[in-house]
Amino acid sequence: MSNSHHRRDRVVVIPIDAATVVDHRMRATDRQRGAFPLRRSLHGLGRMLSTSVLVLAAAAFVLLGVGPHVLGYRTVTMLTGSMAPGINPGDVVVTMPKPAAHVAVGDIVTYQIPVEDHRVETHRVIRVTHDSSGRLAIVTKGDANNGADPWVATINGPTVWQAKVVIPHLGSAIRVLRSPVIQFGAMWTALGGLVLLGLWRIWSSDEDSGDEASGG
Repeated sequence: MSNSHHRRDRVVVIPIDAATVVDHRMRATDRQRGAFPLRRSLHGLGRMLSTSVLVLAAAAFVLLGVGPHVLGYRTVTMLTGSMAPGINPGDVVVTMPKPAAHVAVGDIVTYQIPVEDHRVETHRVIRVTHDSSGRLAIVTKGDANNGADPWVATINGPTVWQAKVVIPHLGSAIRVLRSPVIQFGAMWTALGGLVLLGLWRIWSSDEDSGDEASGG
């Protein structure tokens, strides 16, 4: 008669401290985050660029599109250096209406010149006079020019447009943004941004799934 030997397997239960479990989960999460430095950098850069572009676009829209209709001012971009150093080429000049009867020597006004191409000019008033019909007229001069402008500008309306605020370089920035090269580049940049946004969403989804798996 053979003897049968029966062996009982013993299960050893080792208690695990809750803090140890949390520590392991935190380390796993840190390893996952550290494994994707490029992803985090692109995420931060994308958010910063998108926020900056949105802020600048909103400011330009309010200043150039909404403001003139709501607040009654006008904007003009300085094209020459005739008013330097106070107003330089590429600066945007914000003008407000002023009663023509109150125009005075020293005012900087924006008006259409009465000769040649009737372009818009922004110069300083150096003399207030009247034309042969008795209408109010002004003589102007650019601060950087040696002499007065070779014309007398008659003021036909009840107001003149006086310069109130100068915004440096804004006109240059707008002109650059309107150039075909920049617009073409902006199109490809927007396309690249959409691709990066799609990749970021995929990476974020993978990271969230990894966190859930390590935390389960």
